Amino acid sequence: MLTVGQAATALGVTARTLKYYEELNLVVPARSGGHYRMYTQADLATFGRILRMRSLGFSIAAITEMLKRPRRMVEAGKSRMNEEDLQAVREALSSQLETLRERTAQVRRELREAEKLEAQIAHDLQYIEQRLRGVPADELLAERAVKAHKASSR
Repeated sequence: MLTVGQAATALGVTARTLKYYEELNLVVPARSGGHYRMYTQADLATFGRILRMRSLGFSIAAITEMLKRPRRMVEAGKSRMNEEDLQAVREALSSQLETLRERTAQVRRELREAEKLEAQIAHDLQYIEQRLRGVPADELLAERAVKAHKASSR
């Protein structure tokens, strides 16, 4: 069993990196009687796998899905995920991607609505500021009516 500092040194990363992956529940170390994190060789192997996948550009979502599946010996001395596991990862990531695309579309709609509201409030604020500078209300209301008419005729 290794402490967080010893594990970080063994892996060539910071203790914060290990804690980050723990916060994501990718590795859950044992705790000592004093509640210190204690890492096993299996934890170090998992961290090594995570670090390799990150260095290859895999997202945390993909890494999370891949860690759920066991690696199997498929080539001489090499372990990989089999086709069934790859299919499961693909389905999980496709589902996550679709959910994110739907959420992105919703956020874009909300942003367009917020931008419209922002423009309306800025326009109203401009009216109030001009009134406070002494511009007659009738003059400003006439200008607004002309602008509104032009906008509605487009």
